[in-house]
Amino acid sequence: MADAAMPSRDDAVAWGVACPSEPRWPELLAVLATIALQLFLPDRVIRGLGNRALIPALEGALILVLLIANPGRISKEQARLRVVGVALIALITVANVVSLTELIHALLYVTKTAGRPLVYASVPIWLTNIIVFGLWYWELDRGGPASRQLSGHRRPDFLFPQMSVPGSSPGWAPRFLDYLYTSFTNATAFSPTDTMPLTDWAKLLMMLQSLASLVTVAVVISRAVNILS
Repeated sequence: MADAAMPSRDDAVAWGVACPSEPRWPELLAVLATIALQLFLPDRVIRGLGNRALIPALEGALILVLLIANPGRISKEQARLRVVGVALIALITVANVVSLTELIHALLYVTKTAGRPLVYASVPIWLTNIIVFGLWYWELDRGGPASRQLSGHRRPDFLFPQMSVPGSSPGWAPRFLDYLYTSFTNATAFSPTDTMPLTDWAKLLMMLQSLASLVTVAVVISRAVNILS
């Protein structure tokens, strides 16, 4: 129970404070970006997903549900919509894992002349990896954007620089861009940079993202060198 207790007022800046209400549009814009990136993938990479339009259609349907139920700012009373947001992120994750698996298989076994489009296809998959893990971090940290607005939210899952230096940013709270930046740096450095994971699930997610990014980059670079040679 001690881990779940909130810090004292004097330590609040160092440990994190209740977040203000966030607009929903950054999350939806990120999801729309992943849908656009999926449309650039060649048929060979998305054949494991069945119909090319199936996944974007399902993602669009979940976005529509969120827009109808809560088109403006995310309020603490909207916690019940979290299951829709989690389902949307999970759908994007599954689609990207399948695409990455198909890409790696194709890069290892296709002919040299067919390799260039596949190397190019790695870019939207890698970018989707960054966006989707940024969404996961944003959705799961301290119970989600609705729960983070409560004064009694659980302890933070990520330690941002502003939280570790008392007095540096009074009243600061992370927003979606902070989680997206954390995802980007983790995908490029293959390890945490300035934001540290504090809980087991946060460490596991960052490990999985680093592994996916590392495998993508390693296989693509190897294939590209083979093509150029």
